[in-house]
Amino acid sequence: MLESINIFSSVAVYVQVENHVQFGIASGQLKGGDKLPSVRELSERLAVNPNTVAKAYRDLEVMGYLYTRRGMGVFIEKGIEAKCREKCRLNIIGRLHEVIAEAKAAGMSASEIKDIVQKCLALDAGPYGETPPEVVALAKGKARKR
Repeated sequence: MLESINIFSSVAVYVQVENHVQFGIASGQLKGGDKLPSVRELSERLAVNPNTVAKAYRDLEVMGYLYTRRGMGVFIEKGIEAKCREKCRLNIIGRLHEVIAEAKAAGMSASEIKDIVQKCLALDAGPYGETPPEVVALAKGKARKR
């Protein structure tokens, strides 16, 4: 977590940083009171502009997930885990619904969609990375019978 971002993703870099922090909180990898890397440290680690990390931290602070202690650093807000988990789940479920609806509208069958989901679940891939070749291969799909 907070180890890499994908500058080629359609998701803005600062949003990827925000999401990684939220995913960390939701999954329990980050807990209330945990200290995050400094803006400078994280920007160097991710090879992005410090302003990008600062924006992500500011946004997360406005959302109530982080707090800053002057001279000490940026910390995860205590007691925010359940709220963050619920928000992440709602966002992900909404995006899954949209993607599945798009797949159905494009003529994909339920079995094709399930095959893709199973293949994705079997992979150990993080968010925002390139689509693995074995998943891309499924794009050829089966000819739809009418």
